[in-house]
Amino acid sequence: MARSKGRLLVLEGIDGCGKTSQLQQLSSWLPTSGLMPAGSQLIVTREPGGTALGKSLRELLLHPPQDADPGPTAELLMYAADRAQHVDRVIQPALERGDWVLSDRFTGSTMAYQGYGRGLDRELITDLERIATRGLSPDVTVWLDIPLALSVQRRGSREEDRIEAEGFAFLERVSNGFSNLAKAHGWVSVMADRPLLEVAEAIQTALLTRAASWQR
Repeated sequence: MARSKGRLLVLEGIDGCGKTSQLQQLSSWLPTSGLMPAGSQLIVTREPGGTALGKSLRELLLHPPQDADPGPTAELLMYAADRAQHVDRVIQPALERGDWVLSDRFTGSTMAYQGYGRGLDRELITDLERIATRGLSPDVTVWLDIPLALSVQRRGSREEDRIEAEGFAFLERVSNGFSNLAKAHGWVSVMADRPLLEVAEAIQTALLTRAASWQR
């Protein structure tokens, strides 16, 4: 019997929301959750940087050489290139094998950061998303909702990348963008200003609820 097509799960949120910790929690829980079919593997990945090309693009985007910062439009196109390669080389092949993919960021981040944060044309971003993903969309997107001030506090004194260094007003627009996207697209919204395990349990409960509808 042929294996069923895999599932794409995505974690979204501003830096400092706890994505890295929750990604680790989910990557441990999912294979034993009973949600994944027998024989399916879990592929954990991220954007930007989920491919060899993506790793180079990530470095240029977040830590460019001196005087080599990409402009807003170039930045958008670099994220689109990273996503196209990611879908072609990692995500789509995994889904076709029947494996599940858990990604740290996907299209929602581009709309939040470049659309709401940078103020770029959202219709253009949607068009680029369609080209880069070839119509692929996540089965579930989990948004880790956290007050912006707390996210800044959590990041503490660590060195900021180029995006984090844009300042509070920029990040506030990004945070509002995530909120609007979550409401518009029916994302799973989880308050992330709670203890790690409490947040993890909330995500697990939401995924179990969503998965029940897949089996109807």
